[in-house]
Amino acid sequence: MALALNDKVLTEVYGPSTGTALRIKQVAMVVLGIAVLAIAAKIKVPVPGSPVAMNMGTFAVLTIGAAYGPRLGLTTILGYMIVGMLGFDIFQSSTADLNGINYMMGSTGGYLVGYVLATLALGFAARAGWDRSMGKMALAMLLGNVIIYLPGVAWLGVLYGFDQPILQWGLTPFLIGDALKLALAALLLPAIWKLVGDARK
Repeated sequence: MALALNDKVLTEVYGPSTGTALRIKQVAMVVLGIAVLAIAAKIKVPVPGSPVAMNMGTFAVLTIGAAYGPRLGLTTILGYMIVGMLGFDIFQSSTADLNGINYMMGSTGGYLVGYVLATLALGFAARAGWDRSMGKMALAMLLGNVIIYLPGVAWLGVLYGFDQPILQWGLTPFLIGDALKLALAALLLPAIWKLVGDARK
C-alpha cells in the first residue's frame, strides 16, 4: 500500500502559505537551518580509536528533515553542503587549513552524502505523517541513521581498505550516543505536534 504524502510538516503550520511572504519565510528557514547544522556539527566529542568524532550533526539533520519536509529540507542540506564546499568552516572537523572539497573527500565524506539522503527520507516520512507518532518517528529516525551510516562506513572502507576495522572506526562507537539522540528526536517532534493540535487542519 502506497504512503499518502500530503500531510503538512511543522514549518508549514505557522506563517504565510502563499505568495512572496511564503518565499521570504522559506529563505529564512533555509538560512536558519544551515546555521543550526553548522552549530550542531561543531558540538563534538572525540571518540578514541575512531577518525570520526561524535557530534549533534545527525540529530540536527534528521530533525530538520522531518520538520522541513523533503523539498525545503533538501534545499537546506544542499545549501549547507555548498557553503562548506566554498571553504567555510562549518563541518564537524573542518579548519581554516582543511575545508571545502578536500575536507569533503576525507573520512567524513560518506556521512555527508548520508546526511543528504537522510534529510530527504525524513522529509518524506514527515509528509506521510510519521512525525506525529513517537513509534513511527522513532522508526523513521532509525532508518535515517542507517541511511547516514551506510555510505559513511562504505567510504571509510574505500579510503582505508575494507580489511581495516571500519565498523569499529565509524559505527560501533557511536551507537549509544545515536540511540539517545534518536530517542530525543522521536519524543520532540510528536510533542510539538501535540502542542500544535489541530492547527494543521
